Amino acid sequence: MTTEQIDRLVEVESLLSRHRRASVTVTDWQPLLPWAVVRARVEGREGVIVKWMQPHPNQSRTASWRIRTELAALRFLSDDLGLRLAPRVIAADLATGLIVLEDLAPRTALDGLLRADGAAVHAERLAAFARVRGELSAATAGRAGTYHARRAALGPVDDLMGELAERREAGRGQAAALGAPITGQAERELAAALDELAEPGPFLALSNGDPEANNVLVHASGDPDARLIDFEFAGYTHALHDAVCLHVPGPAWLTVGGGPTDEHRRALARGIPEAEDDRRYGFALAAACVRFALGRLERLPKIDARPPGDDSRPQLIATMEAAARTADAHRVLPCLSGWARQVADLLRRRWPDADLDLEDRTAFPLYSPRGR
Repeated sequence: MTTEQIDRLVEVESLLSRHRRASVTVTDWQPLLPWAVVRARVEGREGVIVKWMQPHPNQSRTASWRIRTELAALRFLSDDLGLRLAPRVIAADLATGLIVLEDLAPRTALDGLLRADGAAVHAERLAAFARVRGELSAATAGRAGTYHARRAALGPVDDLMGELAERREAGRGQAAALGAPITGQAERELAAALDELAEPGPFLALSNGDPEANNVLVHASGDPDARLIDFEFAGYTHALHDAVCLHVPGPAWLTVGGGPTDEHRRALARGIPEAEDDRRYGFALAAACVRFALGRLERLPKIDARPPGDDSRPQLIATMEAAARTADAHRVLPCLSGWARQVADLLRRRWPDADLDLEDRTAFPLYSPRGR
């Protein structure tokens, strides 16, 4: 055990002793690397998860900011709304940056199961993933004031949308440099899409800020019941942002999609009836997918510098094409869809090594991981 881990163990024992008003001894301590997370056991009784914040790689949020956000979001869900969609907070100490959570074992991260076994084996768990994302949005819609009051009581709140806007504008610059500027009707469609996302109306709901398969825990077999984790970047935003990961590859995948998308919409509509409006739902979903793809395009210089054969190249192509397919499927944003396909074609010509048939499910089954 490292010196830092020993210090953390002592801090956890002190925190839990104060919380329970009795001496507490931690009898087991298992780091879950590479994260600042530990699975611990308290005096042979219940297991707990201990988490503390390390500096984020891009330093976009301080450790103090992130633990306050996670604490507010989890207590909002459990204490204010009475939901069991995420782990319950057992104790927290903002001064030391510690948060102790209930252990949701034997659930395990969905992305690990997908990598090990493939998506076909875990269709039920993918459906549970989509459903729990929709349930989170449905349950938190219309409750922004309660969450914001709880979060504000813990300190200043940053503007999450400002960071997304910076990435989007960087992506626009890369598109122009590539030879595919967003102009004319495509620019007008983009403005309408961004207006929709900025003014969600009834679709305003809580997101954990990273709606990917690594942040949902499911049972490896049997009951696919799911729980969401990692609320460090939580905040209220358009609910369809949380559906993008079901349609467009996120950082970990080359391909995504399949039946679970309907599960998300059905769960969402239970709390946001407007999700049953095909036109409104389709426009917002396509808008969120295109915005995500545009933001990912800002990585072009970094990907260009990587060697031929690096999976980040076909991944970016797949991202642009998946966003276009989503818009086409809902018959919205036709010019933006055409722009996304133009970018994908330019990238295929730029990177001959990445000119692959990404829709060939024998070569690229659903949830093919990047970097395999």
